[in-house]
Amino acid sequence: MTTGTEDRRYRAVRSRDPRFDGQFFTAVRTTGIYCRPSCPAVTPKPGNVSFYPSAAAAQQAGYRACRRCAPDATAGSPDWDVRADVAGRAMRLVNDGVVEREGVPGLARRLGYTPRHLGRVLTQELGAGPLALARSRRAQTARILIQTTGMPFTDIAFAAGFGSIRQFNATVTEVFDRSPTQLRGSRPAAVAPGPLRIRLASRPPYDADFTLGFLAAGAVPGLEWVRAGSYGRVLALPHGPAQVVLTPGPDAVVCELHGLDLRDLGAAVERSRRLLDLDADPVAVVEDLGRDPVLRRLVRARPGLRVPGAVDGAEMAVRTVVGQGVSVAACRALLARLVRDHGSPLAANVAGHPEPGEPRPAHPEPADPEQADACQPRGIPASTFPDAATLAAVDPATLPMPRRRASALVALCAAIAAGQVRLDRSAERGEVRAALLAVPGIGAWTADHILLRALGDPDAYLPSDLGVRRALTTLGADPDDPGIPARWRPWRSYALMHLWSMLPAATRKEAP
Repeated sequence: MTTGTEDRRYRAVRSRDPRFDGQFFTAVRTTGIYCRPSCPAVTPKPGNVSFYPSAAAAQQAGYRACRRCAPDATAGSPDWDVRADVAGRAMRLVNDGVVEREGVPGLARRLGYTPRHLGRVLTQELGAGPLALARSRRAQTARILIQTTGMPFTDIAFAAGFGSIRQFNATVTEVFDRSPTQLRGSRPAAVAPGPLRIRLASRPPYDADFTLGFLAAGAVPGLEWVRAGSYGRVLALPHGPAQVVLTPGPDAVVCELHGLDLRDLGAAVERSRRLLDLDADPVAVVEDLGRDPVLRRLVRARPGLRVPGAVDGAEMAVRTVVGQGVSVAACRALLARLVRDHGSPLAANVAGHPEPGEPRPAHPEPADPEQADACQPRGIPASTFPDAATLAAVDPATLPMPRRRASALVALCAAIAAGQVRLDRSAERGEVRAALLAVPGIGAWTADHILLRALGDPDAYLPSDLGVRRALTTLGADPDDPGIPARWRPWRSYALMHLWSMLPAATRKEAP
């Protein structure tokens, strides 16, 4: 680390700038603790401070988490999406629980490295190897469950990915300098009935209205629903389906999980964060795009605009192909039919919808007509989205869309099922784009839209998108001028969202 970098980081610590929370961690040698940059404690002297790129690195160096600022509870680093290198892709997979499910060899295999070489790369870039990173993630999950639920410690250890209650106790005590019992305090030990509720940190500002409106416009009946400031959907997770309801607030999102296999908690949290783009750095985006003469007024009017992502890359790829050249309403209708005909119905009813015979709570309808039919209709059972292997086996002639597009959809699903196209954020984005374009019927608009939504690329752009071209024309800019989007790097995805925010929901997603 250069002295200049250390000086900038120390200035961020001295000013208690929350923008840098999660991007690096401050360890204080005289106290043996590590903090987030915005910690309200007295600023340590420069000579007593060390900086670490990850909580795992600080923990591995022998530091324990600060009790006052809870550094592990911050939003994740936006660098993993901006950099998109091996370290960034590895962190996304670690947060999704791949190490717990497949071990370090499975993680390395997904990234195309040997376990030994991957360990060297991650230690050099992040200050910790894959096992230490996974251990830090387990400790964070455990602390959240200890302090926000009444779950028994045995269940928490299982949910967080620990191999034993002994390992759970030792790790929690070492990382937080308090036992699980001390962390919980006076909270009752009995678990309350109902959904599991946890808090997902986010960097303010967060434009929840735009995000919910964007998701509502494309919400698929039987799979998703939006109402009263919340978004809900069915998640297909490694150990079985679950339902999630996400309610954004000013600096955090309340996440309710229904019917969850506890082994999938980390994956559910990571995919929810990915969907809502909670790890973005809105201040950095505003600083860059807010100076642009074309976007200046849009960016300053909506500084918390995010890029809604996807909970599953294959699902988003299917949704993108189905949505080519049709209205949002028509796309939703086609997707609802796919879910109904090829998805797997859940045994329980949709979260928030009473079972037969149960009292029905008051349910105000949304005031916005655009969102009214996006709410999950009562009486329609929830289903998972059909996976790529299922759709790859479908006869294109039976799909309710033009034959050419149906053939492209089936071919894409076959490529995903065969591993020729990887959309789990483990692959390099340029390789993914090339693999997508190699599928018959998949063009540049489709490939770039998949990078935008499925892989969380912050610099994707759709120059041929009709909505983008209309918005640029309205702003008095030439949509064919390549110099305009070139000025927006590396935040062209956020520029795209600002342009789409000018348009009615029905025209935000159009292929040329």
